[in-house]
Amino acid sequence: MRRRSFAAGLAATVAVTGGAAVLTALPASAAAGCRVAYAVSSSWPGGFGANVTITNLGDPLSSWTLVWSYGNGQSVTQAWNTSLTQSGSTVTARNTGYNGSLATNGTVSFGFNASASGTNSVPTAFTLNGTACTGSATPTTPPVTTPPPSGGGVPSDAVWVNSGQWATWQNSGYTLYNNIWGGGAGSQTIWARSGTNWGVVADHPRTSGVKSYPNTGRTLNRRLSSLSRVTSSFNVSVPADGDYATTYDIWADNHAYEVMIWTNQHGAVGPIAEQYDANGAVPNVRNLTVGGHTWNVYRGSNGANAVFSFIRTNTGSGTIDLLAVMNWLRSNNWWGDVTVGELQFGFEITGTAGRSNFTTNSFALSYS
Repeated sequence: MRRRSFAAGLAATVAVTGGAAVLTALPASAAAGCRVAYAVSSSWPGGFGANVTITNLGDPLSSWTLVWSYGNGQSVTQAWNTSLTQSGSTVTARNTGYNGSLATNGTVSFGFNASASGTNSVPTAFTLNGTACTGSATPTTPPVTTPPPSGGGVPSDAVWVNSGQWATWQNSGYTLYNNIWGGGAGSQTIWARSGTNWGVVADHPRTSGVKSYPNTGRTLNRRLSSLSRVTSSFNVSVPADGDYATTYDIWADNHAYEVMIWTNQHGAVGPIAEQYDANGAVPNVRNLTVGGHTWNVYRGSNGANAVFSFIRTNTGSGTIDLLAVMNWLRSNNWWGDVTVGELQFGFEITGTAGRSNFTTNSFALSYS
C-alpha cells in the first residue's frame, strides 16, 4: 500500500501556493541535478500531513537522502515510504529497502504527518545526497478536496470529511488515511466520527489492480520479543457487491515484511502466493487455528517485500490476538524478532459496484 541527483550549489526561489512549495532554479551556468515538490495534503488542529516528490535530473542513484529544515517548530510524528528522522529543526528522509533506485528523470514520493502550532511555513531549501536541489519545476497542484457526495454515505455528524488522495487525520492516538494509491482509481471520500468509527464512500472501476486502502491504525515501532499483548477488535459493514477485502496490514522491519489478515472478501480479489492453480492462490498452510480464528495462510512477495496473508471465512466482526499470529510467523521461521512498525486496519478496494459505502462501526487496538 505505497512507493528517486546532482548539481553545483545554485540559488533558488520557492513559490508557495495553496500549501505547496516548488523549488525553481534561477539562471546559472551550472546544470541542475534535482527538484523537490513539497505539498501539505491535509491539516487539523495541532498538526498536518504532507507529501514530498523528488525528481532526479542527474545521474542514476542507488540510494538517496533528502534533508530540509523547519522554521516554526514542526515535528514529524509518522512517515511512510521513507526512513525519516529529525534532530532539532533538521529532517532527514532516506530511502527504504524498496525505493532506493532512482533513474535519471525518475521520481519517488513519500509522505508524513507532523505536529505544528501556529505558523506552518514550508521548507525553503532541500539537499539530495548533500547537493542542493535547484532544478526548475512546474508548480504542483495539491490534492483536490471535493464536497462529500450527496444522497447518503457521509453521516451528518461526521467531524472530518476529505476526498484528498493522501488525506490523513489523527484522533485519539489513531491515524486515518484515505490512501488512494492504485492506478485507474475513481473517487473516494473518507469520513470519521473518530479514529475508530469511520468509513468511505467509494466509486472505483472494476478493473484489475488495487485502487485504494483506506485505513486507521497506530505505529508501534517495537521489537516483537518486547510485546506481551497485541489485540484488536473490529465491527464493519461492507457492500453486497464489489471487489474488496477487509484486512489488517502489519508492517515490520521498515517494510521488509507485510502481514495481511483478511476478515472478509468479495469478488475478484485474492492473496499473493508462491503457487497458483486453476482455483487461484494455493495456501502454504490450511486450516491453521491461531489468534482465535482459523485461517488459510499464504506466503509470497510483491517484489518489494515479503507478504504473508491469513484468510478466514467472512465475518463482519470479531476479536483477534494479533500477537499470537505474529509469534506463529516467528516460531515457524517465516520471520525473526522483527521490529513491528505500522499496524493498520481498513478496506483494500479493487473495484466497486457503483458508489459504495464501507463503514468501520467500531475498532480497537491495544498493546503492551
